[in-house]
Amino acid sequence: MEARHSALCVEEAEDAVKELRAELVKAGITLPSLGLGPVSLVREAPCPLVELGRCSVRTVRRLAAVPR
Repeated sequence: MEARHSALCVEEAEDAVKELRAELVKAGITLPSLGLGPVSLVREAPCPLVELGRCSVRTVRRLAAVPR
């Protein structure tokens, strides 16, 4: 049961990353390091964290403008 829960958590996180990446592309924004945090996947029961990664100041400003 726990293994199935872990697999679902990873799958959900991967789907969320794909969704975010697609929306960012629509806005003309690329986060090169966007992905699942590898450290969060090595636990016995993975509960992945999403790494947004590093980006340029220009990208930060574009991200900040999105909610406006």
